[in-house]
Amino acid sequence: MQEKVQKLTEQKQTRVAMIGIVVSEPAFVERLNGLLHDYSQYIIGRMGLPYRERGINLISIMMDGPQEQISALSGKIGMLPGVSSKVIYSRQ
Repeated sequence: MQEKVQKLTEQKQTRVAMIGIVVSEPAFVERLNGLLHDYSQYIIGRMGLPYRERGINLISIMMDGPQEQISALSGKIGMLPGVSSKVIYSRQ
């Protein structure tokens, strides 16, 4: 019974979110990948598409983790030159 309560408590402390990333400066892709590796324990999926006509890359990162960690990753990504990000959180 105590394990069930602990699992429910842990689930409430995490959020499901998606980070949308636009990379317009390919020189910073390696640093971006390093950040994603640092937060890999919270990443549940990733999809990236090159948009060659515009010279950018579009990346979606799906996460399940503490809101503080998701926000921290998004903030660090957004501080990379030529890289922008936005987070969408689930309502649950």
